[in-house]
Amino acid sequence: MNLVWHVSILVLYIGIFSEGASRPDAVKVGAIFTFSTINGKVSQIAIKAAEDDINSDPSILGGTKLSILMHDSNFSGFLGIIGALKFMETDTVAIIGPQHSVMAHVLSHLANELHVPLLSFTALDPTLSRLQYPYFIQTAPNDEFQMTAIADMISYFRWGEIVAVYSDDDQSRNGITALGDKLAERRCKITYKAALPPDPKATQSDIRDQLVKVQMMEARVIVLHTYSKTGLLVFKEAQNLGMMDHGYVWIASSWLSTVLDSVSPLPSKTAHSIQGVLTLRPHTPNSTRKSAFMSRWQKLSNNSIGFNPYGLYAYDTVWMIARAVDLLLDQQGTISFSNGSYLNHMGKGSLNLSALSIFDGGKQLLDNILRTNMTGLTGPIQFSPDRSPFHPSFDILNVIETGHRQIGYWSNYSGLSVVTPETLYTRPPNRSSSSQQLDSVVWPGGTTEKPRGWVFANNGRPLRIGVPNRVSYQDFVSRSRVNGTDTVQGYCIDVFLAAIKLLPYAVPYRFILFGDGHKNPSYSELVNMITTNVFDAVVGDIAIVPNRTKIVDFTQPYIESGLVVVAPVKKSNSSAWTFLRPFTPSMWAVTAAFFLIIGTVVWILEHRINDEFRGPPRKQIATILWFSFSTMFFAHRENTVSTLGRVVIIIWLFVVLIINSSYTASLTSILTVQQLSSPITGIDSLLTSTERIGFQVGSFAENYLMEELNIPKSRLVALGSPEEYAVALENRTVAAVVDEEPYIELFLSDHCKFKIRGQEFTKSGWGFVS
Repeated sequence: MNLVWHVSILVLYIGIFSEGASRPDAVKVGAIFTFSTINGKVSQIAIKAAEDDINSDPSILGGTKLSILMHDSNFSGFLGIIGALKFMETDTVAIIGPQHSVMAHVLSHLANELHVPLLSFTALDPTLSRLQYPYFIQTAPNDEFQMTAIADMISYFRWGEIVAVYSDDDQSRNGITALGDKLAERRCKITYKAALPPDPKATQSDIRDQLVKVQMMEARVIVLHTYSKTGLLVFKEAQNLGMMDHGYVWIASSWLSTVLDSVSPLPSKTAHSIQGVLTLRPHTPNSTRKSAFMSRWQKLSNNSIGFNPYGLYAYDTVWMIARAVDLLLDQQGTISFSNGSYLNHMGKGSLNLSALSIFDGGKQLLDNILRTNMTGLTGPIQFSPDRSPFHPSFDILNVIETGHRQIGYWSNYSGLSVVTPETLYTRPPNRSSSSQQLDSVVWPGGTTEKPRGWVFANNGRPLRIGVPNRVSYQDFVSRSRVNGTDTVQGYCIDVFLAAIKLLPYAVPYRFILFGDGHKNPSYSELVNMITTNVFDAVVGDIAIVPNRTKIVDFTQPYIESGLVVVAPVKKSNSSAWTFLRPFTPSMWAVTAAFFLIIGTVVWILEHRINDEFRGPPRKQIATILWFSFSTMFFAHRENTVSTLGRVVIIIWLFVVLIINSSYTASLTSILTVQQLSSPITGIDSLLTSTERIGFQVGSFAENYLMEELNIPKSRLVALGSPEEYAVALENRTVAAVVDEEPYIELFLSDHCKFKIRGQEFTKSGWGFVS
């Protein structure tokens, strides 16, 4: 009886398990693309190839057929939405697409409500947030990485300003916004944005109007972020306007690389219009599987279109869905759909929304997709916590007369390099400027010389050059009036004008005085005005110090400078006792003691065997004193007999020679050179004292003394002119003044009562700021 009972339970358990583990005959997946575009054509072929490979592989889906339904959105957001709704009416578990971010923003709301994962490798708008759109997944690096690569290229070539030309839709507009943010991090900026009608609506007239405006800008570095049809029209019009000649720089986003890869050969006019352009292509590491797939491409495509990397992403996206569905079924999940009560309520209208079903296993399928860990045709595939791929990277291409050549790589790991990203992943990350490298570039116009990146535009304004309106040390820079007009003059201005004359082109500029003319202005505030776009440059006696170099750029120093200490000094007068000054009292005492010690040592060694060191005690003491002091003048008459005595005498005579030479030199210096003294010997003596210290108004010396040397502000006294220096030092208002050496040299030329004490304790220089 027990045996029958156990068998019955076992049969029941197997039946239940078999029912739960049963797999559906087919799983439906939708795909939404514009079939007539390059990426649409490539994606169709790659998706169909992936579908066939999966269905022919019994290890995937366990006999369940993967059925991918295609829908042509034909550049229409409305048709894309209709296609998505049709898929969701027919129990689709996931949708590949849409092709553009404009539709992705709308369809993601449907995906969120119906729990249908939406996977796209071309809708790469960086603002498609995982928090707002949890069911939307980008399976290729989004445009934030591409814009970071472009920003790194602009920084590498040391261009400061660019013009952005883009299609005015969500993806292009938000990509350019991301580019602006990345450029700002590198102290570059977008000076003008030329928005074109969304692709493919832009006409030659629209493009020409915008390019004419771009021509009038100063920047000659142009970033083009659009799609293939609009992009090629832009280059055609740019060539007609002479904007593909020497002096221009064009950087196109990855749309151009898809044209280069998939359309071959290009029409001669098109090929000629893009000479010298730089573009990016998503980097995919070489592998056996990738090579095998590429060798199949001609057969798969019937030579209708060339292969590009987005075909690899399309293929891998299908496999990601298949593996996630397979894992869902292994987890005892079900492919079932249910109608939400709110949809049933709304279904009473003519829209028939009740036909839309919520995918019950959608959340589980989404989690499985995000936990993907496989190696596809694009390389290792994993998602980071923010859903971006690990180690996104791009190839950097240069379009040349014979096609295009690769000049390097960009990776989020190590920036720009001529080494493959896979090689760099085995090394510690290095984003230092010295490690960034690209091969030589052929620029528009056929030149290999790097373009300057800017010109003085027809409608451009002169450079606004800030000049400190000094009230002291006006030999360096000062305000003057000539024929009733304010001008500036001085040594610093002369250096700037001489440098301007050496340039091979004219530079329009105007000087703008900074300061009220009653006291020296704050140089830190003056430098900061470049960061706030008040001035384009600053010319004057601007010290190059670390905290300023963090926010602005300096020229090479045109004069050396550094902080020094100046203090009052007293003249030492000669007296009858001057001969004692070469040695200190302690030195005199030590010298006298050694004379006596040497005499005593020689007497001990000689008096037993040398008659000259014998006799009554008084005579022996006199001999010791006479012998020791007579050696000072090498006038000793007593002979030494013992070997040790002679050794001692030889060493002592050498020491006496040194003492005599030092004494003679010091005494000569004292008697012939004016001797000046001061209790201040340098910055160290100021640090250990509590006396007050003067500094020049507006100088960086105040911050340096407080922040670097930790001197309390209560000890610092601001002084506005050389005359105030002299009065404060003479009246002992301050013990010393700390200022830059060029100012102090000028001050000492008129005030001989003061001298520089100690060494220069900072090393810097003066430069111009931009």
